[in-house]
Amino acid sequence: MKVKIQDYDDVTVVELQGELDGDVAELFQNTITDIIAKRKAGIVLDMSGVGFIDSRGLEQLLWSRDYCNQNKREFRLAGLDENCMRILEITRLENEFDHYAEIAEAVKSFV
Repeated sequence: MKVKIQDYDDVTVVELQGELDGDVAELFQNTITDIIAKRKAGIVLDMSGVGFIDSRGLEQLLWSRDYCNQNKREFRLAGLDENCMRILEITRLENEFDHYAEIAEAVKSFV
């Protein structure tokens, strides 16, 4: 998995490329904790480059949401493709996350 980070004022966008699975759990968790340590208002995960999420990836998404909440930060998903959205629906997690079709829309939601 490739991770690219961009800051937009007080929001950090994390662009993910590849599969969100157990192989990248440590990298993913370290990325989130590093961003929260910078005291940003929130995180948007750009999921447009993610084609698959396994159970460990789902755990990481839930952990990220909870970690942000514990640190009084917001967490959003953006750009979920049809396959990833279907995975969230099958696992009944689609309502557990604020998700947006476009990154810009997700970033604007922090205002």
